[in-house]
Amino acid sequence: MVTVATVAALAAAMGLTVLGLGAADNAVASFDASSWLWSTTKSELARVNGVTGRVDTRVQVPQGRNHQMQVAQTDRLLILRDLNTGQISSLDLATLQIIATTKTTAGIGVNVALHEDAAFVVDAVQGVVRQLDPRSLAPVGEQINYPPGITGGQFDGKGRLWVAVPSEGTVSAVTAATLPQSDSGGTGGSVSPEQVFNDAVADPSHDLTISTLDDGVAVLDRTTSTLTTLRGDAKQPVKLPLTGPGDMPPRTTGLRVPVTVLDDRNIVVADNGAVGQQFKVPGGGTRLSPAVAWADRFYCADADTGTVYSFDAAGKLLEKIEIPGANGPLELEVRENHLFINAPNSAVARVIDDKHRVKDVNKYANDVLGGDPPPDPPAPPPPPKPVISKPSAPKSVTAAAGNARARVSWRPAAANGAAITRYVVQGADRTFEVGANQRSLEVTGLTNGETYRFAVHAVNAKGAGPAKRSNPVVPTSEVPDPPASVTAEERPDGTVLVKWPAANGQGYKINKYAVTAISAGANAPVGESTKTELVIPAGELDYGNQYAFTVVSINEKGAGSAASPASNSVVPFSTPAAPVGLQASTVAGSRGTVSVRWNPPADNGRPITKYRVEAGGRTSEVTDTQATVGGLGDGQSVTVRVQAVNEAGPGAAATDTASTVAAPKVTITGTTADATSVTVNFTVNAGGGQATCSVTPSGRAKVNGNCSSIRVTGLTPGTSYSFKVTATNAAGNGTDDVSKATAAVYGIATCNNGSSGDQRTYCNSDGPGRNGNEIFSVTRQDDDRQVGWAKPGRRIKALCKASGEEVYAYVYNDDKRSTWWVRIEWDGGKPYIPFAWLNLEGGDNINVLPTC
Repeated sequence: MVTVATVAALAAAMGLTVLGLGAADNAVASFDASSWLWSTTKSELARVNGVTGRVDTRVQVPQGRNHQMQVAQTDRLLILRDLNTGQISSLDLATLQIIATTKTTAGIGVNVALHEDAAFVVDAVQGVVRQLDPRSLAPVGEQINYPPGITGGQFDGKGRLWVAVPSEGTVSAVTAATLPQSDSGGTGGSVSPEQVFNDAVADPSHDLTISTLDDGVAVLDRTTSTLTTLRGDAKQPVKLPLTGPGDMPPRTTGLRVPVTVLDDRNIVVADNGAVGQQFKVPGGGTRLSPAVAWADRFYCADADTGTVYSFDAAGKLLEKIEIPGANGPLELEVRENHLFINAPNSAVARVIDDKHRVKDVNKYANDVLGGDPPPDPPAPPPPPKPVISKPSAPKSVTAAAGNARARVSWRPAAANGAAITRYVVQGADRTFEVGANQRSLEVTGLTNGETYRFAVHAVNAKGAGPAKRSNPVVPTSEVPDPPASVTAEERPDGTVLVKWPAANGQGYKINKYAVTAISAGANAPVGESTKTELVIPAGELDYGNQYAFTVVSINEKGAGSAASPASNSVVPFSTPAAPVGLQASTVAGSRGTVSVRWNPPADNGRPITKYRVEAGGRTSEVTDTQATVGGLGDGQSVTVRVQAVNEAGPGAAATDTASTVAAPKVTITGTTADATSVTVNFTVNAGGGQATCSVTPSGRAKVNGNCSSIRVTGLTPGTSYSFKVTATNAAGNGTDDVSKATAAVYGIATCNNGSSGDQRTYCNSDGPGRNGNEIFSVTRQDDDRQVGWAKPGRRIKALCKASGEEVYAYVYNDDKRSTWWVRIEWDGGKPYIPFAWLNLEGGDNINVLPTC
């Protein structure tokens, strides 16, 4: 058995970090009902158990942070392709060790497919299908070559790899060669992958997309909205009522094939060769993923809202599965009898079993990674409702004659709110339909010496737009040679330089060259040049996508050559877009500091290597999507400027404004007092910080409290005090002052004569011996220290209490007995009177007085 220690050692040796392993058998190969899910922001793979919805193993991938990753997996093998760098890595799931790597061209255009022990790399731009040994990623046998610009490259359930060739209108299946006994692979040899099927499913130059099936393939001709399913020997085409270009997921399970029109949020189901249900996805926007069929339901993800909609077989909406904080695309894949939903830009995933029970998955569970994922970006504004109309006329329709043929090409028409489904080319008494992504057509069967003109118009859901006519051409056998080779170079300013050697004009002058860009499933003219090079402007091609180029020579008679061989593949790139959702904020507990967070922007064709953060004249560089800037002034308002940096340099800046903590401001709003306490009420502007507050009475220690009201106790009744309120935060102190007197406490000197004998005159005066209401300078009845006598009924101001000799007032004050003495104001002094002889107003409660 592979132990946890063994796995950790292997991981350390290969530069991977394995996180959160449980029992030792978690280290073995992936088992049924599990799937590896990618987390972009943490550069981590998490293996999710579909039965429990829990993560049991994590693998951190070096240098993959914020990279897009294609994950191809079986129960035993895992192959990754980093779209940002083009690196392919093979991971052995028994050891969690990377056992091989190889390079491909970065960007979109290369696809990795894996089925059991068969691995393929499909270069759609170049039209190359190459089998690899998944153990070493070495080539197996000879590659299979197709025309440039193919689509597809996925396995069906029977282990056949399917690709479509739009330029020919065909679909083809490839089976893998048996792997050699050793894992070293090798090129050439007698054992090679084999093309086992090839059939026409559309006219040439139609846009094709495919979805592999349990046994076969579904091919959508997006130009005519025709879906052809190939299962075994059965070929079933069906015309679908699509309102725009349709899309399908790479793989479809079951007999029903859903086709999604992203522009209109419509789903049309092809049901075993017939048109099935048609239904609409709620909401607006076009950031849908193609609907996925699973266990008699259809699931469609909306990246704008982070919602996956679940429909029954009749198209009724049954459930909305929310993916909070998805922050980007949602990936749906049926695997191991479960539907896995992954939000690669967040910690969130979902697993749905064949009973449609949903389990929440936290890919960062158990605090394995530490820290929080980036915050959710601000909700995007609702998309404006587009004004939809017929497309415009195509731009720049040109024709070049060849030998009994002509090549017609054009720049795109404006879609005017509804995606273009096809172009229609008319000329030579014929009509041709061409896919929206093709934009060139080779017309054959023409007569040399005759003049031809061609008209091209675009079609969308609203109908056909106006046509634009080409230049006249005269086919001739006197055609030039194409350039012998073509090279392409992407440049940091977003342009692409295409170069070629001068072509042989075969006796005629070469007037110009026409350049066509080829990408996965598409080709389109990008310009003409009278030189042997063409600079394609920045933004003309999609950043991050792979392109190759062909060149046609056109001589002084207007005759064009055949296309040159395709150039090398390049990935156009430019500086990154501005960071998304930038939020600058005050750091409440730190002086002169602001914090800033953001989400990664579009990298525009090259990985983002760092971010440049500027604030208050200070510049720093970070690799994370958050930063703090310190050393700023107190209460300073600063504009924070953040730029992403890639190979092309710093990109557009995002800005936000925040303030540092300012010293607090205190405003006293009022005071209340009783005999022994004062309550100070106030407000505090904390200056964006976290304030603590206190009140300091004159001559006494400060009292801490909340920052709205503080009560100071233990004060002397009838005394005026000054109070200083202080609020403190990271930037310093703020104060305010107020004066307030405590309420005075009065008592009544009380001595009531008795009813008999001497008692009847006891209280009348201060006679010899002890009498009621005697006043002393000390807290005992000491004749030498007596300073006065209070006539019964006199109202006296009480100051505080002190402990002393017990005094018993007997019948003269309701048998009152106490050891407390009350200090009073008396003839300019502050002597004491026994509490037994002084009845305090308001209930005679000695506790209202503070201790002296």
